[in-house]
Amino acid sequence: MGPVWAITGLWHRRRGPLHRSADRAEGRLALAAVLLIVLAVPAAAGWGGRAAHEALAETAREQHRERRQVWATVDPSTARPVPGDGPEAGHRVTATWTAPDGRAHAGTVTADRAAGPGERLRVWIDSRGLPTTRPLDPAAVATHTALAGIGAGGAAAGAVELLRRSALRRLRARRLARWDEEWARTDPGRGCAGHVG
Repeated sequence: MGPVWAITGLWHRRRGPLHRSADRAEGRLALAAVLLIVLAVPAAAGWGGRAAHEALAETAREQHRERRQVWATVDPSTARPVPGDGPEAGHRVTATWTAPDGRAHAGTVTADRAAGPGERLRVWIDSRGLPTTRPLDPAAVATHTALAGIGAGGAAAGAVELLRRSALRRLRARRLARWDEEWARTDPGRGCAGHVG
């Protein structure tokens, strides 16, 4: 019942000498901001997530078309990995592999496990036969899609709040100017600093 009363209170037109049109405008502004956040944020999150998903899915399809996993043999001159040298110990190795076009390649590759001299391991290569990272998998696409949706929704909420604060600042400045005018009309000599009656 609380949110309903809050919205009703924002929309309700109050009467009285201390409740001015600027107060009603602030209430309408707050209601409009709430409605925009309720409607625009999910729409922006959906749009951002959908756009990111389409782009990432296309990137993943392209990567799967261009990248291949091949067998590589760790170069015999590669030093044996030393246990306990940290999580990356033994994962970068010098290896040789044959690309799908039959050309032999050699270079430094990242292995998914520690590999010693002469061991065979699977590595990802691009269409030129050079080492690359594994293509995006569906879980990575889904994670990035969700993050993009959350980011777009957060940006939309931030934009609505920024606009609300800007409009509120103008409304308050207008209200203060009106109070000054009314005060000056009521008693021009009172309320001035340093004025002695």
